[in-house]
Amino acid sequence: MDKVLMQQKLSDLLKSKKCFKLVCGAGNEDALEVEKLVALYAKAGANYFDLSPREDVVLAAQRGIKRVIPTEDQDNYFLNVSVGLPGDHHARKAVISKEKCINCGLCIAACSIQKAIIEQNKKSFVVTKHCIGCGECAKVCPVGAISFIHSSKDFKEILPPLINMGLSSIELHASTDDDELAYEQWQVISELFDGMLSLCIDRSNLGDKRLLERIKRLIKNRTAYSTMIQADGAPMSGSEDDYNTTLQAVATADIVQKAKLPVWILLSGGTNSKTTELAKICGVDAHCVSIGSYARKIVKQYIEREDFLDNEEVFSKALLIAKALVDKSINNLK
Repeated sequence: MDKVLMQQKLSDLLKSKKCFKLVCGAGNEDALEVEKLVALYAKAGANYFDLSPREDVVLAAQRGIKRVIPTEDQDNYFLNVSVGLPGDHHARKAVISKEKCINCGLCIAACSIQKAIIEQNKKSFVVTKHCIGCGECAKVCPVGAISFIHSSKDFKEILPPLINMGLSSIELHASTDDDELAYEQWQVISELFDGMLSLCIDRSNLGDKRLLERIKRLIKNRTAYSTMIQADGAPMSGSEDDYNTTLQAVATADIVQKAKLPVWILLSGGTNSKTTELAKICGVDAHCVSIGSYARKIVKQYIEREDFLDNEEVFSKALLIAKALVDKSINNLK
């Protein structure tokens, strides 16, 4: 599809407030799982997909769309890759010390959604391609055996091949205390990609005032509404389905909304089936909802089946669950 037309279609989707973004996980490098998730949620009505910046993962997402969407309609589905800065939790992988690990199994239980930790030779072991860096394992480890390795990827090296694959947008996870690093890397991405950019930002390192200052600085020279602000309330914490879990996502979006900036606002971080409902109650006027942990959790038992893509009965059961989430979320955005 022509790049200009694609950007216009994405802008129109955001403006219509019919946008559901499935977050497959910025660190999720399991291509088969991504293909399954995208096929399921595209069929369920999701139209925007957030992916790890890897060619095999982008190809998997494209296959997922082609499995369930007629050729003539595929231009209405959009792909985003997410990249993170050093220090951002989206750009790290867990590592477990064999020497310190006491094999208590608490980290395995804490990683029940991603299932990135398994037992191997009576020790817990991280399956790197599944790890999304959420940190839940480290929170429960009683002996401090878990640390994190932050990936340091050269955007100029990894992004051009992905851009050539027909990306609709690129997202920078900028939850870092380093203002200059955030600005420098945002400029690098802006020079590489002249389409829609997304800034994923939360208040873990920034107060409300500084958060807005960073957004204003980064969008200063960009065309109005060529930037999405993914208001990340509590990153990667949406596995529970209650109002409190999603409260910070709505609050962060509210801060951005009140600043009246020429940006699209996406609800993210701790998002679940209650997110757009709470946003509506609070008068928060978001253009899209991004759901990751919760969306993956509710269909996990089906997705992990080897026959998922070929077993119509299994796929249909998962589809009912996914469609209920998508429909409810979009209906409350309007």
